[in-house]
Amino acid sequence: MSLTIEKKNEGTKDTVFLTGRLDTATAPELDAFAGKELANTQELVLDFARLEYISSAGLRVILKMQKLMNAKGSMKLIHVSDVIQEVFEITGFVDILTIE
Repeated sequence: MSLTIEKKNEGTKDTVFLTGRLDTATAPELDAFAGKELANTQELVLDFARLEYISSAGLRVILKMQKLMNAKGSMKLIHVSDVIQEVFEITGFVDILTIE
């Protein structure tokens, strides 16, 4: 299974929809996308409604995106599944990320 990344732009707010698996194979795709597509983003929303799995490589990219957004705006995650929420809780990411 791969990762599909879709972006909806509303001025300085971008919503990024992730579908599939965010793992060692697909994390570099999201990292490259973030570096290229989110340069002017001030408010970032990550929609995890269709994200099935996240690995440590995926967590690293999410953390990198959070650090980038801390410097220039805000980032929040929405529609996080119970499975992925549990990963965030175990890793302590619930204390770092804004999850709604």
